[in-house]
Amino acid sequence: MNECIFREYDIRGIVEQDFNTDMVVNLGKAFGTYLKNQEQSCMSISGDVRHTTDKLKKDFITGVISTGIDVYDMGVLPTPVNYFSLFNTNIPNSVQVTGSHNPSNYNGFKMSVNRLPFYGDSIQNLKKIILDGTFIISDKLGQINKVEIIDEYMNYIINDIDIDRPLKVAMDCGNAVAGIIAPRLFKSFKIDLEEIYCDIDPDFPNHHPDPTVDDNLVDLSKCVVENKCDLGIAYDGDADRVVAIDEKGNIVRSDVLISLFVNDIILENDPVVYDVKCSRSLEDVIKSVKGIPVLSKTGHSHIKNKMYETKSKVGGEMSGHIFFSHRFFGFDDGIYVSLRLIELIAKSDKKLSELVSVIPKYYSTPEIRIDCKDDIVKKDITNRAIDYFVDKYECDQTDGVKVFFKNGWGLIRSSNTQPVIVCRFEADNRDNLSKIKNKIFDKLKEFGISDV
Repeated sequence: MNECIFREYDIRGIVEQDFNTDMVVNLGKAFGTYLKNQEQSCMSISGDVRHTTDKLKKDFITGVISTGIDVYDMGVLPTPVNYFSLFNTNIPNSVQVTGSHNPSNYNGFKMSVNRLPFYGDSIQNLKKIILDGTFIISDKLGQINKVEIIDEYMNYIINDIDIDRPLKVAMDCGNAVAGIIAPRLFKSFKIDLEEIYCDIDPDFPNHHPDPTVDDNLVDLSKCVVENKCDLGIAYDGDADRVVAIDEKGNIVRSDVLISLFVNDIILENDPVVYDVKCSRSLEDVIKSVKGIPVLSKTGHSHIKNKMYETKSKVGGEMSGHIFFSHRFFGFDDGIYVSLRLIELIAKSDKKLSELVSVIPKYYSTPEIRIDCKDDIVKKDITNRAIDYFVDKYECDQTDGVKVFFKNGWGLIRSSNTQPVIVCRFEADNRDNLSKIKNKIFDKLKEFGISDV
């Protein structure tokens, strides 16, 4: 068993190497055992559109029902619809089989227990149950039931969202699972929809479904401009992340989107949760409306839990996960977030670029992802960077190390999902941005990174 698949906030690996039948059945047994120990009796499960998802789901179910836990199979769904089921059925536990934005040979499992994220020590507990073989085996198998949730999800959103003037929107689902719901849902509103790559194709032939990579947004940006759309929307592989394009074809990154929502709904002393990769401009906006900035580690589970603790109305992270507890349930849903954005634009009578123009401007890079040989190398280089910079600069260690310079900052952190070091840089002008980036990259090269 490859123990590295048990990550911080999900279980993820290369299917051919890490998820043979016995391994996935044992993972199901371990999760069922965990639920039994928590005095739970049932769970739901769904999956994305990858070639390997259906087999992984069936093997996992085999393991779960051996512990006597009943399973409700919701079929093929975006991850947010799986989360929605937790709050709109009497089934408080769920598993989503998804590779999210990872390459097509990857897949994984996102879990929720008692309507809360299942991560950190809880995931390590599953690993221990498997290694020790301490499975609960029931005399009576759990039952497998089919359940439909899509119509309920769509009806909730149709009743919640109010788009009071017609808008033209371009949508890119990346040939992934958002395509089974998002186009149909958008057409329920005053939206003239231009669709690209909304048909399902698990080979992702047009581009990989990761909207945080700028190259993956080229076709959407072109579609927006050529069709004179008000905005464009792009989802990731399981639709829990979203990135927008303004009417001029420019990318509107997640921290800017969060800033727009802060200006719309945050009142004095309202906390707003965001991760270490977000721009200083978001902190500026939160303070401008007298809200309370709350910094969090990166990761959907960390953000959700911090929002739950602080009772935050909205939060998010640079990678495209945005969360609403205001009028919603506090989980990351790219489809719902995109409709909240359209609602905001419709009621403002302004263009998206005009709304963005009032957000403080800094010069920043997107996420820069540096591939490492393996997780051991990734952690070693990250730890060496932390030790070096903490000794010489003002730093924040909420997640990796955020190094503060006179005119900006640089971030170095380990990805929780891949053998990758993630960097981001920001400064008050382009020249200082380049200087900060070079200063940190020069040090990473000393520690063994060559591809920067």
